Amino acid sequence: MAAGKRTGQDPKQMTTESAHVILPDGTRIAYTDLAVEASQIEPADHLALRHHSRWRIMGKPQQRLDILAKSTGTLRYGIDFAPEGVVHATVRTNPRKGGAMNGYDAEAAKQMRGVKQVLPVTGGVAVVADNTWRAFAAADAIDIDWGDAPYPAEMDGHWQALADSFNDDQLDSRKRDEGDVDAAFEDTTEVIEAEYRAPYLAHAPLEPSNATVLVGDDRVDVWSGTQVPRFVQANLAKLTGINVDNIHVHVQMMGGSFGQRLETDVESQATEIAMQMKGTPVKLTYRREEDMTHDHPRQIAMARGRGVVRDGKVHGFDLGIAMPSVMSSQMGRQGWSVPGPDLQIVAGAWEQPLKIPNYRVSGYRAPELAPISSWRSVGASTNGFFHDVFLDELIHAAGADPMEERLRLMWHEPSRKVLEAVAEMSDWTTKPGTGRGRGVAFCTSFGVPVAEVIDVTATPDGIRIDNVWVAAEVGRVIDPVNFENLVQGGVIFALGHAINCEITYADGMAEQDNFYAFEGLRMRQAPVIEVRGLENDIHVRGMGEPMVPPAAAALSNAIFAATGQRIREMPMNRHIDFV
Repeated sequence: MAAGKRTGQDPKQMTTESAHVILPDGTRIAYTDLAVEASQIEPADHLALRHHSRWRIMGKPQQRLDILAKSTGTLRYGIDFAPEGVVHATVRTNPRKGGAMNGYDAEAAKQMRGVKQVLPVTGGVAVVADNTWRAFAAADAIDIDWGDAPYPAEMDGHWQALADSFNDDQLDSRKRDEGDVDAAFEDTTEVIEAEYRAPYLAHAPLEPSNATVLVGDDRVDVWSGTQVPRFVQANLAKLTGINVDNIHVHVQMMGGSFGQRLETDVESQATEIAMQMKGTPVKLTYRREEDMTHDHPRQIAMARGRGVVRDGKVHGFDLGIAMPSVMSSQMGRQGWSVPGPDLQIVAGAWEQPLKIPNYRVSGYRAPELAPISSWRSVGASTNGFFHDVFLDELIHAAGADPMEERLRLMWHEPSRKVLEAVAEMSDWTTKPGTGRGRGVAFCTSFGVPVAEVIDVTATPDGIRIDNVWVAAEVGRVIDPVNFENLVQGGVIFALGHAINCEITYADGMAEQDNFYAFEGLRMRQAPVIEVRGLENDIHVRGMGEPMVPPAAAALSNAIFAATGQRIREMPMNRHIDFV
């Protein structure tokens, strides 16, 4: 339109390419040359978008520009940033998160080589030294008297708090209540009941938390791999009293997050130290142990299911889920209130497109326990496991085929096509053979229907995961390379945590403080993963999280098919061995 106004030619006779308007005679005018004129024109509101068959970039494989640097160790992350004159710091705060520091003795630390200062920070103490290792060593030498945890000191107390939450007074939401669930249970004496558990989980990115801060009289500069720079700005403005417009956040490449970089503790602590050393850039780095034990982990959760089958079909489904509020805990640390129900308590459960005659999903808000935060796929990370494993139990009780019954119950056509695709990919109708089992799971989360089939073998040394097939409806696959990587990586992430990982508290402190106690899936354990992106919807969807929720359920269902043992709790290695 701007080019037409300038040239007097009909915009309908023009095309666009590579940020240029192409006139009928081939003349090219750059968008930048037209920007001022375009800004003065009311935008068109009814446009026919270019058909995807004419796309030249979207939908085609792309090569990431940072692959070489990432593969050769030359990419610079936040932890690599070191301006001239920087000093190095670390902190120790109460491992009973939220507990007080009653006192400390740092005399031994102050005498250690390279130590410059020992300074107070909120809830703990910081050591400033001439390199990170010396700061770590000195921090270990400080004798600290920690106060008690504001949550149950032992895990039994956490689980009991969840168990006690299944009551009407703590009902947070009931987003799904179809048919007459109570009547369905009155009509039979054969009610199927089960309880499921999912533990706290650390985020555990490879790059430990870090931030570099320089505080001046009227300006603060922060270099950090953060996902929430606006929160960092607001928090540091309150902390320093400096106008928010003078808080400059330089977002760095981050070595993983999975939700951890949604928190702002490390930036605030680094700023507290830098405020006491104005004009000197301070680089704060957490020890791995500090990073793990002071993480705000994934929520702990429990579910209780009651079900009824009739005439070889699932007839009644009643699932209650209890967990603390993720949003209240996470946003509360930013000073935000979260009114109303927390839909993460039922996310990945209530929105499943199934036409069960009597169908109810209830969320119960447990009291605040250990501080928690968003973890990859948030509420759906636990609820996808709860919902689909219980559905699988009911299908087995009905004597139906797990794939056929899910297809029969599925009313949403794009979701049905996802199930049909994964059935075809896995050759579902072919029997897997003696000692082998195949499990299917489905979960819609973040608006994305995902189905997964997992094939396992029961060996004398434990369960071996052989194959995983994943189909997802994403509207359009914008980059098939990135899509495949996200799905395969997400499956590996989900399976490793489902098999091996948990955070448990003893004496109020997290017991797992490094990767040896929080072990991901090993390369030798990794299955063959085949993925397929379906494009039957008109909306482009994201794929960073939706492949996580069905993975644990598909694995549990496969183990049952192979062994007859039904696993209702993660991590699964509490109940069965894995190769």
